[in-house]
Amino acid sequence: MTRRPGTPRLLRQLNDRAALELLLSGGPLTRAELGELTGLSKVTAGQLLARLEDRRLVAMVGEQAGGRGPNAALYGVVPSCAYVAGLDVLPDRISAGVADITGETVAEVSVDPSDHEDPVRLVHSAVQKACESAGITLAQLRAFVIGTRGVVDPRTGDVRFSFDLPSWHEGVLAELRRDLNVPVTIENDVNLAALAEHFCGAAAAVDDFVLVWAGVGQGLGVMLGGRLHRGFTGGAGEIGWLPVPGEPLPVNVTEPQSGSFQRLVGGDAVAGLANAYGVRGDTMADHVRAALFDGAEGFLEELAGRLAVGVAAVAVVLDPGLIVLSGHVGRAGGNALAARVEEAVARFCPSQPRVVVSEVKGNSVLRGALVSALSQAREQVFSETV
Repeated sequence: MTRRPGTPRLLRQLNDRAALELLLSGGPLTRAELGELTGLSKVTAGQLLARLEDRRLVAMVGEQAGGRGPNAALYGVVPSCAYVAGLDVLPDRISAGVADITGETVAEVSVDPSDHEDPVRLVHSAVQKACESAGITLAQLRAFVIGTRGVVDPRTGDVRFSFDLPSWHEGVLAELRRDLNVPVTIENDVNLAALAEHFCGAAAAVDDFVLVWAGVGQGLGVMLGGRLHRGFTGGAGEIGWLPVPGEPLPVNVTEPQSGSFQRLVGGDAVAGLANAYGVRGDTMADHVRAALFDGAEGFLEELAGRLAVGVAAVAVVLDPGLIVLSGHVGRAGGNALAARVEEAVARFCPSQPRVVVSEVKGNSVLRGALVSALSQAREQVFSETV
């Protein structure tokens, strides 16, 4: 391992990074407060702030009343010093958002993808619209993360397989990077939902948890030691393929709807279950909401029992302690469904994890894409102070 000597330049860079992180996490701070939190003298803290002001990364944002002396200046990170973009790509809708360096979402738009199928044109159109809404240019973006259904190869970063988005294939990532001229990352949508949950949701500050995405398709986002676990081929979390007693095994693995667990809890299965209990609705989420409203206990108990099969399988292998329900079904069921799943799991799983519902507001995949992009952008900005 190469060791970097503690040169004055390196020390300044480390101090600058610590200061910027404190200003982002703790809000505006005075020079004295920054010095106290970083362990720097007032003189060194003042030099650091002057250096960051020269770089237009930090600015005075107010004053703090003190004692008999003059008010102390409050400093904060300049929001416009960097921007990032995130996308949630679905077959019938593309959602795009732009956030500044502080994490504040400054624009969010939706684009209908039906006009053309070329992924590069679709993405360019969506991000261009989001940037225009935010009042910035594409050139001001520091990082760009796209969330999409399918398996993303962790070695190449390309989409290896996507049943719902057949035009997303190997080579698209390189084309996007050339077209946008900005660092682009493609990530599985459920992984990004898990990242959002860890950043600002039910799993905030929890380093080991699993997010169960229950909807038309089934998926898992696995967080171990505070890091996403993607698997050797990027296929970790494809729980729709989980073998389930009583359900036939798939005969063709290129047909995602044929997976055993998918057959148990997918759209057709939930529609059939709802029909059996007289629950009416147009979508899976509608069925769940109607069951909660009408008190269709039988439907809810059986749905929870089916979901518990997948949750228990994950729990006995990973023992995460916390399971977060998300996706259209998970969110529609809320705390009532989560509690029923937890009770069902406890009946046949020795580890007995806690089961809660997602707390991320809005589009969790888009939020996770912005969180991921922010991490990349801050790494760039914080490394360029000296």
